[in-house]
Amino acid sequence: MGGTRIFLVMALLWLAPLSAFASPKEDANGVIDRWVEAYNANKPEAVIKLYAPDATFLGTSSPILSEGVESIKSAFERLSGSGLKVVIDERRMIVLGKDIVLGTGFYTFTRMQDNKPVPTRARFSMIIVKRGNDWLIVHHHSSAVPIIAPQQPSVFQSESPSSHSTPH
Repeated sequence: MGGTRIFLVMALLWLAPLSAFASPKEDANGVIDRWVEAYNANKPEAVIKLYAPDATFLGTSSPILSEGVESIKSAFERLSGSGLKVVIDERRMIVLGKDIVLGTGFYTFTRMQDNKPVPTRARFSMIIVKRGNDWLIVHHHSSAVPIIAPQQPSVFQSESPSSHSTPH
């Protein structure tokens, strides 16, 4: 009976560390989830803590490339008490290595205007790396989703096959 208990305790001790380690994908997903939580809580300090000291940020409506935490901090200054919200609509995580993950997708920002919610859909890319024991954002790009009129093809769409026909 004593041998069985010792075996169970040893087995649990051996398996416990395995459950304590998440995969790079899960760790990076956690960073994006914490970014959303901090943004929705309108806490710029909590958002900034998720960025590496040398991170770069291309904001959705910013005309500049923010470099470093102080510059990124100024990009999020208006967040405090603003009521701004964000929801991730679609997300893909691409593991580039054991310490680097690319997260990309679409999110919708909502601001209030005349007591009515005004959504803005945007696309994002975040490069998240492990530095020491922490996973941090080293690059974040956000841009509004272009609005394309239904009658106008995108510059990336090919022309229809009939437009390439040759005379007989």
